[in-house]
Amino acid sequence: MRGTMLYGPRDVRFEERPDPTIIEPTDAIIRISAACVCGSDLWPYRGIEPTTQPRPMGHEYCGIVEEVGSAVKNIKPGQFVVGSFFASDNTCPNCQFGYQSSCMHREGVGGAQSPVLRVPLADGTLVATPSVPSNDLIPSLLTTSDVLGTGWFAADAANVKPGSTVVVIGDGAVGLLGVLSARQMGAERIIAMSRHESRQKLAREFGATDVVAERGDEGVARIMDMTNGISADSVLECVGTQEAMLQAIRCTRKGGYVSYVGVPHGVELNGEGLFFAHVHLHGGPAPVRRYLPTLIDLVWNGKINPGRVFDLQLPLAQVAEGYRAMDERRAIKVLLWP
Repeated sequence: MRGTMLYGPRDVRFEERPDPTIIEPTDAIIRISAACVCGSDLWPYRGIEPTTQPRPMGHEYCGIVEEVGSAVKNIKPGQFVVGSFFASDNTCPNCQFGYQSSCMHREGVGGAQSPVLRVPLADGTLVATPSVPSNDLIPSLLTTSDVLGTGWFAADAANVKPGSTVVVIGDGAVGLLGVLSARQMGAERIIAMSRHESRQKLAREFGATDVVAERGDEGVARIMDMTNGISADSVLECVGTQEAMLQAIRCTRKGGYVSYVGVPHGVELNGEGLFFAHVHLHGGPAPVRRYLPTLIDLVWNGKINPGRVFDLQLPLAQVAEGYRAMDERRAIKVLLWP
């Protein structure tokens, strides 16, 4: 088969790769129905995260099971499934506490920007849909694999409750779906921090009540002004930079909650500053597997349409153009059809 490989900064190639095969008896092989480019893929693409050797790309996926190992009991060939970017057994203590992305036996799932994918720990990682979906549902089902699951975790970790005032920092796909998630959890006021008109529009359609374009000190001052000097109950940091993290903490009321789901790059916190901020701080790699059944059900029953974050669709063979479009902010998120 041909699959996506990253050789170095801005060097993406769609080239011949070995067909995936069953290696462990707990594996499954799935035929990809759709994949996409993730915002976190841009860190190595831009060279901010070093690439020392060519690596297969893609960790968001859904598709049809073609083959399973001898130890797989619950996942069957022919099922349409969605999985997470970390394979998990879903039985270890960390999984039972709801943190499958820190499974004691976790494995990274990579190489999903290709026609076929091997998924380890299939019984614990994959969740089947009620039946094979129609094509129009596939983009939204694909979001549950990572970007919606991550936005949902951001809202959950920030303790979004009915009636909350929420600030979302970051207008990429995760931030936008953090807005959608906060709305689903009953937030009364959702302030999206965004400078881009098309993303502001989608944020409002997903449930944002207000948009703030300012950043840094000006952004914090705007939030303080809009909340009568109190700040927000919950702040979702969906970027992963120093500026975004400090802004998130400073936009949160005393006793409020900050979640952080953007992979941190260059983020350092001052202990004394954090001490006197008096906020709850929680984040990390989203335990997407915890939320998959709920999110799949919401999509399947038409309650949400998160697939709208895909504003560019390309054939998989044009994956390099997809990376360029996201890198240049011409696209929020790129959907890849095999």
